[in-house]
Amino acid sequence: MADDEEKKKKQAEIERKRAEVRARMEEASKAKKAKKGFMTPERKKKLRLLLRKKAAEELKKEQERKAAERRRIIEERCGKPKIIDDANEESLKSTCKAYYERICKLESVKYDVEYIVKRKDAEISDLNSQVNDLRGKFVKPTLKKVSKYENKFAKLQKKAAEFNFRNQLKVVKKKEFTLEEEDKEPKKSEKAEWQTQKK
Repeated sequence: MADDEEKKKKQAEIERKRAEVRARMEEASKAKKAKKGFMTPERKKKLRLLLRKKAAEELKKEQERKAAERRRIIEERCGKPKIIDDANEESLKSTCKAYYERICKLESVKYDVEYIVKRKDAEISDLNSQVNDLRGKFVKPTLKKVSKYENKFAKLQKKAAEFNFRNQLKVVKKKEFTLEEEDKEPKKSEKAEWQTQKK
């Protein structure tokens, strides 16, 4: 009987340990599933929708902010529009004169700014060329587009044909001289009448 009780105790102990191990393993597997399955497809969908809504709101706010900034800058630069519906001739003249003076002032500022920009561009290009000279690198020239079907040796062949010695020789026309023609032409040793008269 003592043996039976000991066997039962051992058996109960073994089963208790197995149950503990099973419970631990189930908890570990649940924890793994919980970690893996945190972002379920439904949650992903909801998250995407929320992100889209937030992005749309931000975009709308940004557009409104830009429009307000644009209106503010236009009012600052141009001033508020003047009501000229019920104005008399003198107020119209003064308004036109004010606008004209403003335009002249803005044109002078524009001219100054354009001159400064041109000067800065020239300085930048000069400095770039100096930097390239110091580096030893030069700007690559733009290459001409050449047809790949064109005969590449046509120019060389043309030059070779022009350089042909037979083509370079002068063509001499043969003249048949008669005795009368020879007498008419002065010889080289004889001097012409005008040359002899100077002496």
